[in-house]
Amino acid sequence: MQVYKVGGAVRDRLLGLPVTDIDRVVVGATTEEMLARGYRPVGADFPVFLHPKTGEEYALARTERKSGRGYGGFTFYASPEVTLEEDLIRRDLTINAMAEDDQLNLTDPYHGQRDLEARILRHVSPAFAEDPLRVLRVARFAARYAGLGFTVADETMDLMRQLSESGELQALTAERSWKEISRALMEDHPQVFIQVLRDCGALKELLPEVDALFGVPQPETHHPEIDTGLHTLSVLEQSALHKQPLTVRWACLLHDLGKGLTPEDEWPRHIAHEHTGLKLIKAVNERFKVPKDCQELALLVGQYHTHGHRALELKASTLLELLQSFDIYRRPQRFEEFIAACEMDARGRKGLEQRSYPQADYLRGAAKAARAVAVQPLLEKGFKGPELGEALKRERLKALKAYKEAATA
Repeated sequence: MQVYKVGGAVRDRLLGLPVTDIDRVVVGATTEEMLARGYRPVGADFPVFLHPKTGEEYALARTERKSGRGYGGFTFYASPEVTLEEDLIRRDLTINAMAEDDQLNLTDPYHGQRDLEARILRHVSPAFAEDPLRVLRVARFAARYAGLGFTVADETMDLMRQLSESGELQALTAERSWKEISRALMEDHPQVFIQVLRDCGALKELLPEVDALFGVPQPETHHPEIDTGLHTLSVLEQSALHKQPLTVRWACLLHDLGKGLTPEDEWPRHIAHEHTGLKLIKAVNERFKVPKDCQELALLVGQYHTHGHRALELKASTLLELLQSFDIYRRPQRFEEFIAACEMDARGRKGLEQRSYPQADYLRGAAKAARAVAVQPLLEKGFKGPELGEALKRERLKALKAYKEAATA
């Protein structure tokens, strides 16, 4: 029985990066031997065990064979006869197909270290094309390591194109797709994830609403980059530079989907794109079974981001409606995330990345003014039920008019 660290732990150590997750492979052992040593089995699909003391995962070396469609369409075979090299060849990329023992002796049958040094993401074997999830994984690794200069090998991109054209991506479950998408959006360069998916044809299969934005022009006065798809990539880039949470990054990706529906004879203007885009945002949210907080913010940002940009021009009554839509009294954080998404949208424009966004502080001040209206005096005047709601609305409107007057004087 020999134990090796494999995959990301080896890759990141060689890159000089912090090692977080450690995967281990056990060669030359049976399930019975693992149980006899006190290891506890987990999961029904793979021969994976938890260490009796540390609780860390140890997987028996295994081979796999394609037996059906999608990510789960594989038959696995684990045996003491399976070699380390046979286990490593089933992995996705050469940089993830290295192993090391406790003395840091490297086993690298597929030249992962060479590709690390060359900054290349390259598939291990033609079996790569059997698993559609790998298209998303490679794009995610491209987003993670773009800052180090990594690019996808041409021959790997060819296989990703074949997978995209095969229809296999449609066999991915919503849960697996969302897991990869959400992880990719939280990388340092999430825009690279979207670009790689587009380059291999996967974007139009998975997110056709986003793919449709490329080639759609916008007015150059507001958008020097002109292309709506490029603008979306820039907004995503800004969201990562400013360390925004997943909710904001997801909203940034989807905020302009309505522009993909604008008839060509109306270009480059996109009248009411905020409203036309809502049905597309809903469709994407449902397709990937997106968590509720991400769904809600994406819809609100899609509908109201132009309100954010025009905040200083809004009438007090419109401002109040905006604040009410976000339920700022019970959910203040959601309004903060809306402001952040609007600011990323404003900065995601060629040459305007460093622009100031006074609308942010103005909107925060408006929310503070509305929240400062006390309920107790109205209760003491005898207001209750719907009448109390109306009285509260009147007082908040009054407070916002005073705030607007003072702030824009």
